[in-house]
Amino acid sequence: MHRPDATDDAPLRSCFYEARVMHHRLEPKRHRFEYGIFLACLDLDELDRLDARSRWFSRNRRNWLEFRDTDHLPDPDANGPGDGRPTDTRRSLAAWLARNGVRLDDTDRVVLLTLPRIAGYVFNPVSFYFCTRSTGEPICAVAEVGNTFGELKPYLVPLDSGANDGGVFRLVAPKHYYVSPFTALDVCFDFQLRMPEAGLRIAVHDVRDGRNLLVTTLTGTRRPFTDAEMVRLGLRYPLVTLKVITAIHWHALRLWLKRVPWHAKSERPDLQRGVFRPHASIAPGSSSAR
Repeated sequence: MHRPDATDDAPLRSCFYEARVMHHRLEPKRHRFEYGIFLACLDLDELDRLDARSRWFSRNRRNWLEFRDTDHLPDPDANGPGDGRPTDTRRSLAAWLARNGVRLDDTDRVVLLTLPRIAGYVFNPVSFYFCTRSTGEPICAVAEVGNTFGELKPYLVPLDSGANDGGVFRLVAPKHYYVSPFTALDVCFDFQLRMPEAGLRIAVHDVRDGRNLLVTTLTGTRRPFTDAEMVRLGLRYPLVTLKVITAIHWHALRLWLKRVPWHAKSERPDLQRGVFRPHASIAPGSSSAR
């Protein structure tokens, strides 16, 4: 098991990002919107330190901001709820990566960019894990995509060998996952991720035959992980997780009013693969996400 820093007053690697999300649907009809949010960027080995040091943030217990291991990737090696082992996000990620040909050592670092629970509520359209060696050398990224049916699907995003600088990850892969009723299941995700540093630069597009159907970007600025910053961000972006789910349904209504074609989740269970927590509409024929 990876051990966190022993010194409680050591500088934190975790932080927040004050960010802007932009969605621009290009086909079959144009629809664009943008809004502000904040995200937590959590070193998974600092979670207990963050809990101990912060008044407003906790791990696996109620607070204004919460990180709950059960909100994220389940352990593919667990034997069900009665396994007896507490859920641990880093262990779950390491087990899933091992099944996909990537080994994490105990000294490797994992940071997770995600929306925390706020006032007990969370919805994450997508969270991002960034894995590096202890030297800072990038290993890989994982995009953990959620939907409104409570499902999760991880995508392994490798280093982009064609990038001019390090810390860039790229994957174009079949979606095989139901995210929006206004997007067909046979399109691809194009993940373009950069290691979060002073700034945040992430893009996730829906593509077909090399053509962008939906462009999504996430940009932001690093903020310190302090109680004062939590209060400031909470006041500037109140109940941000509720804001995200509300925006999803509001813009879905607008797309429906524009008569954008709609796809039922149960139409193509064969194109919904590798899903954790599969919904009843696909569970009988769904494959394991291991």
